[in-house]
Amino acid sequence: MKILSVSELNEQIKAIFEESFYYVSVCGEVSNCVYHTSGHVYFTLKDKDSTIKCVMFKSNAIRLKFQIKDGNRIVVCGSLGVYSPRGEYQINCQSAQTHGVGNLQEEFLKLKDEYQKKGYFDNKKKIPKYPRKIILLTSKTGDVINDMKMVALKRGFGAKFILINTKVQGEDAKCSIAKNISIADSLEADCIILARGGGSIEDLWAFNEREVVEAIFNAKTPIISAIGHEPDYVLSDYVASLRAPTPSAAISMIMPDISEVMMNLDSIATRFNRHFVNLINNKQKDLDTYLIRLNAYSLDKYIEKQYQKINTLKTMLGLKIAHKVGKLERSLPSIQELNGMLKLKISTLSYKLESLKAMLDSKNPSNIQKKGYVYAKINNKSIESLKDIEVNNTLILEDLHASLEVVVKSKKLL
Repeated sequence: MKILSVSELNEQIKAIFEESFYYVSVCGEVSNCVYHTSGHVYFTLKDKDSTIKCVMFKSNAIRLKFQIKDGNRIVVCGSLGVYSPRGEYQINCQSAQTHGVGNLQEEFLKLKDEYQKKGYFDNKKKIPKYPRKIILLTSKTGDVINDMKMVALKRGFGAKFILINTKVQGEDAKCSIAKNISIADSLEADCIILARGGGSIEDLWAFNEREVVEAIFNAKTPIISAIGHEPDYVLSDYVASLRAPTPSAAISMIMPDISEVMMNLDSIATRFNRHFVNLINNKQKDLDTYLIRLNAYSLDKYIEKQYQKINTLKTMLGLKIAHKVGKLERSLPSIQELNGMLKLKISTLSYKLESLKAMLDSKNPSNIQKKGYVYAKINNKSIESLKDIEVNNTLILEDLHASLEVVVKSKKLL
């Protein structure tokens, strides 16, 4: 184990403390307060069980709205650091406010309740997963823009940033913020980041103003509110589409890490390739199955099978015909029997023929006329009955030898 010097140990402790407690908010009673000639303020915060040393450097102390005095109960916000020469840790205070609800806090809660009832906090717009055009509304000077730039470069995702220099503190800040939100909303960006570093409630009050809240609500572009540090809440956080605890965190929240994106793409490609190979293999199996079925039910196989059926039917038909012929042969009479039956049939038919011939001769008009009968007609039509003939009708009478034209002198019905 390496033996450390006292300075080395204190430096390691300092690094650990400043990394782990980069921002804290602590409430306690002030004691041993000293305003140094340099402008720094040194004091101790205590409760009934513990104490901790605090320092507020001049750059932060000049923004205080009240004077820190012994016995005051205050809330300080800042980071935990180590003073290496003495091996002491302390709170490096960035802001302080009296404990309890002051006038500004009362106004904040009143405005929050008002806009919540109006539904301003429910108008959340969807932020694209991979924004390509991002507009930053913050001061072009200071650490905020540099911190955001460092995070963006580290994540490596190629988005386009547009900075609109915006006043984020002071009397005119609300007008600058509202105006620039309207300008940014007209630039067809994927999202807008409204950013500012930490500070007291007075420092951040511009983001509670009605002009700013209503500009965020009316904007069509999704807005990310990244104001102050983790404990700091302003009304823009509630009405915005997304609230980020810090400006740097806003970049991390909306910009994907390019290395993670590439890893995800590799994973997707691997899953796709695996799925595609499995799909091809399954389709190949299906194709092989269909080929086997196709071969089993191919046209050649079908024709061959039909030929087999035809040959089988042909054989069966031959057997049935042979069976039927054999049966008929057994049921037919002999040649002698057929001759006898045929002679008998011919004799019977000859007798009938002679009878029919005699009947025909008896009905023959020529034969009838030989016996004294004549053929009578009127108006070239045969006479079916003599009762149809009237007196004075002219008739034509014919036989085998002559034709007479006669006139009816009288008529008598029988």
